[in-house]
Amino acid sequence: MYKMIAIDLDGTLLTDELTVSENTVTAIRKSVELGVVVTIATGRMYPSAQRIALDLGLDVPMITYQGALIKSANGGEALRQRVVPYEIAQKCIHIAAEKNMHIQVYQDDVLYSAVENDKVKAYSKEVGVGFEVESDLLKLAKDGFMKLLFIDEPEALDLLQDELKTLLGDEACIEKSKLRYLEVTHPDANKGSALLHLAQQLGIDRSEIIGIGDNHNDAELVKSAGFGIAMGNAVAELKELADYTSLSNNEEGVLHAINKFILEPRGALADAER
Repeated sequence: MYKMIAIDLDGTLLTDELTVSENTVTAIRKSVELGVVVTIATGRMYPSAQRIALDLGLDVPMITYQGALIKSANGGEALRQRVVPYEIAQKCIHIAAEKNMHIQVYQDDVLYSAVENDKVKAYSKEVGVGFEVESDLLKLAKDGFMKLLFIDEPEALDLLQDELKTLLGDEACIEKSKLRYLEVTHPDANKGSALLHLAQQLGIDRSEIIGIGDNHNDAELVKSAGFGIAMGNAVAELKELADYTSLSNNEEGVLHAINKFILEPRGALADAER
């Protein structure tokens, strides 16, 4: 019996309209009632994920900022935190300026952009958080960032990702979370390492964990879980890594997975014990 399920948000738990179906909410709450730890593993910033978790009735530590921060949905002290060092942030900010690419940064649960443009405004609206304009991002970088996010066309980001991996090597984690999003975090800030850290804190074995995602930044989540699930709308690379492929995010793929691997097995066990 699985004791923990970690679910990505965008493209996974959330539909393309950024909603969660009532049936999925009900299944999540039933799983929690049965003692299963249901948590969120997202690249989103903590305040954005927190709002969704509280709407779902979850009172557990969440994995946010791509794994850079683990913190309870109800607040309190961080269980784990990994910030991007100044040297890495400096290189990314300089590259963004040289290439005239949009970059935004995250510090103390605040989203900062050097300018107010269509990209940061669209992102802010999508995730439901505000942003602040700070022309000197390097000044902020001295205190460390949870992550840096490049937003641009897919082809440009593919080239940038290769360039950054060559430049930074193992000094940073560089992953695409969407076609137009390229995220840079601390080298130990990925969903997989965060998941295993959280599971250890909760006394849950890797074999007892389900991880569900849809994009490149979910690869470590799917690989680190004892049972990895890719959504039907997932990128091909993630489907190849996964143990199972569910329905898409618009077809209640998370609901399908919870029913199949959490609720139905427990129902069958309960029937057998009667």
